[in-house]
Amino acid sequence: MSHGIGKAAHELVYKKSPVWDLVLKTPLYTQEKMVVKKANNRREFFLLDSTVYLSAQGAQCPVTHLASDESDSQSCARPQPTTDELGLPFHNDGKIIHNFTRRIQTKIKDLLQQMEEGLKTADPHDCSAYTGWTGIALLYLQLYRVTCDQTYLLRSLDYVKRTLRNLNGRRVTFLCGDAGPLAVGAVVYHKLKSDCESQECITKLLQLQKTIVCRDSDLPDELLYGRAGYLYALLYLNTEIGPGTVCESAIKEVVNAIIESGKTLSREERKAERCPLLYQWHRKQYVGAAHGMAGIYYMLMQPAAKVDQETLTEMVKPSIDYVRHKRFRSGNYPSSLSNETDRLVHWCHGAPGVIHMLTQAYKVFKEEKYLKEAMECSDVIWQRGLLRKGYGICHGTAGNGYSFLSLYHLTQDKKYLYRACKFAEWCLEYGAHGCRIPDRPYSLFEGMAGAIHFLSDILVPETSRFPAFELAPSQRDKKMQ
Repeated sequence: MSHGIGKAAHELVYKKSPVWDLVLKTPLYTQEKMVVKKANNRREFFLLDSTVYLSAQGAQCPVTHLASDESDSQSCARPQPTTDELGLPFHNDGKIIHNFTRRIQTKIKDLLQQMEEGLKTADPHDCSAYTGWTGIALLYLQLYRVTCDQTYLLRSLDYVKRTLRNLNGRRVTFLCGDAGPLAVGAVVYHKLKSDCESQECITKLLQLQKTIVCRDSDLPDELLYGRAGYLYALLYLNTEIGPGTVCESAIKEVVNAIIESGKTLSREERKAERCPLLYQWHRKQYVGAAHGMAGIYYMLMQPAAKVDQETLTEMVKPSIDYVRHKRFRSGNYPSSLSNETDRLVHWCHGAPGVIHMLTQAYKVFKEEKYLKEAMECSDVIWQRGLLRKGYGICHGTAGNGYSFLSLYHLTQDKKYLYRACKFAEWCLEYGAHGCRIPDRPYSLFEGMAGAIHFLSDILVPETSRFPAFELAPSQRDKKMQ
C-alpha cells in the first residue's frame, strides 16, 4: 500500500522519541494543539497554531510570542520554560539543539557506511541522479555544503568521474539523463577550481539543447524525462556556479519550447481559456511534481528562468488555478486530471509535490490563496505523509518532510520546522517500521541516500532544499528576504 500510515504511525514516532515530550498523538488540521503534561511541576504546554503557551493554575502566558495582538504583549512574571522543558528540537532562533544534532550526525555516519557497502552491488551502468551514481555524487556534494568537509567533495568527485565515463545519450534531463551527470560534474569541478573540466561539462550539456528545442521531437515536458528536467539543469548551473554560466538566450529557448508545447496541447484539448498551458506524459495529464503540471509550472516560475511577467500572469497563473480547482475535499491532489482516487501523498503524485508549486505561486503573484492552500497541503502531509513505501525522496517520508522545510522558509512559522523534525525523527529509525524495500534501496530518490540528504538538511534548515528540484536562492532573493 502506498498511502500514509496515519494516526498509528504518529503514535509509533512518539513511543520511539525520547528527545521530545511535545507530542501530537493525533494530528489535526489547521489549528493544532500540542499538549505536554509534566508530572514533576504540574504544568501543561500548548502549541496552538504558531504560539506556545504556558498554562498553570489558570494563568496563560505566551512563551514564544509571534502574535501581534496587544493583549499578548504584556510581560509575564512567570519564568519562560527552556527549550529542554518544552521538549523542542530547536532553539527560539530555529537552530537545531545540540542533542538532536548529535543524533542526526551519528545516524548519517551509520547510514553512509551501510549505503557504501550496499552500493557495491548496485547497477554499474545507472548514472542517473534519480537512482544511480549521480544521485550519490549529489549527496556527497550536499554533505560538503553542510559540513565544509573537503573529504565529501572529493568523494563526490569520485562518483562524478564514474558517471562521466558512462554517458549514454539516450535521455537529456537532470534526474534521468545525461544533463544530471554533466551539470553535477560542472559544479564539482568548479568547486575544486578545475575550470577546464567544468567548462567541458557545460559545453557538452549545452550540446543537448538541439534535442530539447526541436519542434518535431516527441520529448515530453515533465521533470523526470522532459524539457523541464533539462531546464532545471541550466538553472542549477546558474545558481551554483554563477549568473551567466548559461546564457539567457539558451534558457529562453528552452522556456519557449515548454510554453509552446503547453499551448499546443491546450488548443488540441480545447482548454485554452481554462488552462492555457496543458501538459501530458504517456497520454495522461499528470498533476504532480515528477511527471505533471505542478513540476513544470514550478520551474517556469523560478526567477532564474526569467519568464516575463506577462507570460506568468496570462499563461502560467490561470493554468495553476485550473489545477488548484482539481483538489480533493481532503486537501490532497489527484495524480492526474482524470483520476478521482484520493490515495497518493507523495512528492511525485499528490500534495507533497503540489505544495511547491503553490508556495512559488505565492512568491510570484503575492495572493494569499496560494499560501492558504499550501498550508492546507501541509496538513494533509502531516496527517498522511509517513509512508509504507519507505524513507525516500520521490515517494517516501524524506520527500514529504521537505514540504515542511519549504513552508518554514516561506513563513518562518516554527510549526513547520517542528513537523520537519518529527519526520526526520522517523527517518532516524530507518528500517524499523516495516516499510517496503525499494528496487534501488541506496539511491537518492528511492532509497537511503535520499533519507541521508534530508537528515543533513535538518541540521541547517534555513538553507535546506529538495535535491534536483529546489534551487538555491539567488543573491537578489536573499536581499529581499
